Amino acid sequence: MELRIAHLYPDLLNLYGDRGNLLCLRWRAERRGIAVRVTPVRLGEVLDPEAHDLIFLGGGEDRQQALVSRDLQQKAEALRSAAARGVVILGVCGGYQLLGRAYRPAEGEVLPGVGVLDAVTEHPGPRAVRFVGDVVAECTLPGIGTLVGYENHGGRTRLGPGVQPLARVVVGFGNNGQDGTEGAVCGTVFGTYLHGPVLPKNPRFADHLIRLSLRRRYGEVGLAPLDDRFEEAARRVALIRARVRNR
Repeated sequence: MELRIAHLYPDLLNLYGDRGNLLCLRWRAERRGIAVRVTPVRLGEVLDPEAHDLIFLGGGEDRQQALVSRDLQQKAEALRSAAARGVVILGVCGGYQLLGRAYRPAEGEVLPGVGVLDAVTEHPGPRAVRFVGDVVAECTLPGIGTLVGYENHGGRTRLGPGVQPLARVVVGFGNNGQDGTEGAVCGTVFGTYLHGPVLPKNPRFADHLIRLSLRRRYGEVGLAPLDDRFEEAARRVALIRARVRNR
């Protein structure tokens, strides 16, 4: 059994250790005897929607997002095809914003997204408060529970009727600081503002993505439990720290 991952724009979208999400997926899969192959896909390179089980995009600054947005239009059809076939797609922060329909940065032109998530993001301007800090949110997906992470973004994301929030914010700002939502889910496409990276801090979410990714080619796959003592200890510290900081 093999898990095939495409890492989009690894040289441009990798803020706050987002690559750690791939290290987490590899570690958790290989501990269960599942081989992992990660393929970087950069500017100008072709994305084959048939060749991958999971596609990952990290976060980047506005300049990097502008570069990626132009190139991503050449990959948009492949991403939409992959989503329709049940390939898992995970976007974090800037990657999340570009999976939506559009992103209006603080300055400059609107950047078109690929529209695999029904969401629009707008930056209210350089003087607006930036959403920075620890996040605690209750995941809307069954069996995952509380998500912890760290956010750092100026954009405010509004979800359309075609998606559901990934989580409900307990501590932090989430998508826009107003409606209590964090991230988005549509089928096997996921977006979140949780950096840090998100998957090592939330091993149940990581395992959910592994199961979904393998299901398309192998059917339902049971994952043997792993010893998550250290991950759970780190989560407890993150929960305590977030709640103390936000009193």
